[in-house]
Formats: sequence, structure tokens, C-alpha cells
Amino acid sequence: MFSIRATCEVSRCLASLLVKQPKKLSLNARHYAAPRNRFFKKTSILQNEGLFEVTLDHRKLKTPQGNVFRVPSESLARAVAVEWDSQKEKIDLSTMFLTGICSNAIDNPGNVNKYQLVDHMIKFLDTDTVLFFSPEEDELYDLQMREWNPIIQWACERFKIEIKPSHDIAGPNVSHESREILRRYFLSYDQWSLTGYSYGVDTMKSLILMLACAERFVSVEKAVLLSRLEEEFQCKSWGRVEWAHDVDMHQTITRLAAAMFFVHSSVASKLSVMKKSSRAEEMVMP
Repeated sequence: MFSIRATCEVSRCLASLLVKQPKKLSLNARHYAAPRNRFFKKTSILQNEGLFEVTLDHRKLKTPQGNVFRVPSESLARAVAVEWDSQKEKIDLSTMFLTGICSNAIDNPGNVNKYQLVDHMIKFLDTDTVLFFSPEEDELYDLQMREWNPIIQWACERFKIEIKPSHDIAGPNVSHESREILRRYFLSYDQWSLTGYSYGVDTMKSLILMLACAERFVSVEKAVLLSRLEEEFQCKSWGRVEWAHDVDMHQTITRLAAAMFFVHSSVASKLSVMKKSSRAEEMVMP
């Protein structure tokens, strides 16, 4: 489980990276109203029927659809509380990524089930960022081989699958058996955790990188750099627009960090509940 100190440190790191940027069209995008003035002085959390709620001056936080904001993890609730407490004079929901993921999981505005979420992620294999190599054996191709190939090999060995990246417009070669293996892996998670996974995949435009990050094979920062490998390569040749490229990179890091924290805290909470249930069963056994 996450300690309170670790939770606060992660939350502050996320809050420190929150920067404004023009919104981009996305399947998970929400359209927010203009920022409103901060109307509360302090945040807190409370436990209710095994779930954790966030309060703003003793008033319960609610989702965009009016549901009470309840999450299964204390660390996640504390992180969301810190996210709200980090808002200064104005409350800008578009910069509160953990709040957004949790609200999406609670409200389920698209009315999707876990099977649809998994199918949505599996489809990214056809357009995965790290599965399209340069068609020419040039400097970019050498860079992709050094940086992307180890990630692909790790995924193949870790999940016992076969993936062949593309070198042209035909697309990568991913067998049906490999897709089914990954589908079964994701279906082992509950819908709550899959919401975080889907958010991360949409952020990275890569199922492979999301898996590598979730399995702690690469860090959040490294995963983001790998997803922007070609863009960073071009920036070295042609220069970068600091206010645009840097802002975009920091926002991607923040979004992915929020997704990782959401997934890991949710899984840890579920494992904790299972362990407590197992111990309770052992105690009642003769």
C-alpha cells in the first residue's frame, strides 16, 4: 500500500507539473466550463462503507453527473484531495487529471463495460507508436532500433506473444493468438482499474508503452520520451519551440503519471481487500 507521505509527495509532483495547454480532441476528452473561483478553504477525506470520499469544507465532492465522489483507495482519495487543495484562486478542472480519471470511472459517461474498454485498448496494436519504424535504414531507424526494440522484445517475452513492427504503411504484424493473450491479461483487471489503463493508452497512443510502464519496466518519464522519439529526433535537427514542445511533454508526463498512480493504487487496494477477506475466512475455519 502507498504510505500517506508517499501519496502526498506524488500528488504534489503531479500538481507541480500541471500546466495549461490548448485542449486536443480525444475519446476521453471532457469539455469544461470556464474556471470558477475557489469556494473552499481546506480539503479532507472520510471513509464510508469501505470506500473513501473527498470533502471540501465538510461538503462531499461530487462528480460532473452529481454522484458522490467515492474511490476504493485511501491513497487515491488523498491524492485527489491534494489535487484540489493545489488549486489557488481559480479551480481549473482541465488540469486535475486524477479527479478526471476517477470521475470518468464513477460516472462512466460512455456507458461502456470492461470488454469494450479492453477491445478499445487492443485496437491500438494496429497503430501503436513503437511499432512503426522508419522505412529507411537511416539515423532515425538506428535510434528506433536502440530505444524501441528492447521494449518490443520485453513485451514478447513477458506475455509470450509475437509482434513484428512495421517498416511501411502495411502496419505491424500481431497474431490473433497474441491479441487474445493480451485480452485475457487485461480482463483479469476490474473495470475501475481498466479505466486508468485506457486513459494511459490514449495518452501514449501506445499499448506496448503503457504495459511497460505499468509493469515498471520503464519509468513514466522514459515512456513519454519513447512515445515522442521521432518528434524529439526532429527537434534536434530543426530546433524546438520551447513554449509548445516543452509544455506538451510536461502535460503528457503528468497525464501518464496520474494514470499510473490510479492503476497502481487501485490494484493495491484490491489486493489489500482480498488479503483481509482471506484472513477473515481463515479465522472462522475450524
